[in-house]
Amino acid sequence: MTHDKYWMNEALAEAGRGFALDEIPVGAVIVLGEECIARAHDMRETTGDPTAHAEMLALREGAKKIGDWRLADCDLYVTLEPCPMCAGAIILARIRRLVYGAPNHKSGAVQTHCRLLDIETFNHKVEVVSGVLADQSAELLKKFFAAKR
Repeated sequence: MTHDKYWMNEALAEAGRGFALDEIPVGAVIVLGEECIARAHDMRETTGDPTAHAEMLALREGAKKIGDWRLADCDLYVTLEPCPMCAGAIILARIRRLVYGAPNHKSGAVQTHCRLLDIETFNHKVEVVSGVLADQSAELLKKFFAAKR
């Protein structure tokens, strides 16, 4: 199993934890070197916080763990393409590399609807890898929403 698939499986495990709590099953992990420094899943329903996306929660936890808001040497793995809010936070946190699974057909802001990480005037560039375990990520979301209908 490749490095990216290993960590995406960890993000999928987080998404599964969210699924069990009746949260939209999106999971994220932040990796520094070979160590996971943060992990989270969506918590909007539980917390009533519209910003409680997996990425936002993981960024907060990662910054707290290393004692710096700059996560410049960190990689973020997330099961679903980030929305505009999360894409902006990824830039501001100086994430080195973003790896995501499924495209976000509703609000994807990395490649699907817009390309926020590609704006030249921003002071930080994020390397992006998409489609890692995309089928598994999409299947978990489909299963969740099928149960809601």
